[in-house]
Amino acid sequence: MSNSTSFSTYLCSVMKLLLKPMKLMLVVAVSLSSAIQYPAQVIAQTKQPPTSKPAQRAKKPTSPQRGASRPVFVWSKTPPGLSSISGRETGMGSRENCPKVETPLTALIPFKERGLATKQKDNSAPMDVWGLTTAEHPTFWFYVPYTKDVANLSAEFVLQDSEENDVYRQAIALPPKPGVMSVPLPSTVAPLEVNKTYRWHFKVHCNQQQTASSPVQVEGDIQRVSLQPSVAQQLAAATDPREKIAIYAASGIWYDSLNMLAQLRLANPKDVSLATDWQSLLQSIKLQQLATTPLLN
Repeated sequence: MSNSTSFSTYLCSVMKLLLKPMKLMLVVAVSLSSAIQYPAQVIAQTKQPPTSKPAQRAKKPTSPQRGASRPVFVWSKTPPGLSSISGRETGMGSRENCPKVETPLTALIPFKERGLATKQKDNSAPMDVWGLTTAEHPTFWFYVPYTKDVANLSAEFVLQDSEENDVYRQAIALPPKPGVMSVPLPSTVAPLEVNKTYRWHFKVHCNQQQTASSPVQVEGDIQRVSLQPSVAQQLAAATDPREKIAIYAASGIWYDSLNMLAQLRLANPKDVSLATDWQSLLQSIKLQQLATTPLLN
């Protein structure tokens, strides 16, 4: 009996000795496993799955819409039916009894010497002075250096058809100060016919007896045209009046471009951008010297 008990005790002691290394290995294994899982849990906790949609990348702010390009007049093909008489964009003729002026009477109208490519102006050379319009009753613009307070001065505007018949003749009141003034064709006058050329004259008489001396005058041609389909489409798509002005100028439609811009300037006299447009348009027809003169209402 005692031998059996001793043997059992001995066996238990051996088993305990054998189990100790295994427990130790198990503890080490569990510790290693915990050490490996812990960083993963930390990372998992750091990179939590989003609870909402990720924020979209901020869009780059769009730049403001560019303004209309500066208007620059481009000569169109010379229309048929222009007067064979040379035009005058600046005042010519006798100046008897007329006050001296620094800048002469000038029509705001494109001009060029006939048959010459030179850029230098020769006042003695025949001049083509003409412009196109789409308006039934266009508006004409002139720089007038003479004022109403000067005695014996009078002015008139005359529009004639190709056979020199008067279409419109009207006395014009001279302005209170030198500047650019308009002469609108009234709606009571028969509308200009398409593709028909008319001759206009702006005259300043420096003597009450108008037959006593030749007036200081400017003269040229105007022709009403229909818009080309491509130009009409551009104008229909344009929402900015300044863009339309540039389209008319680039298409050679002088009177429409000039009048629209002049009306905008009169309505917004302090708009610097419109003043720059005005300078660009006049410079394109070599009348930049008038760009800073007052625009009279």
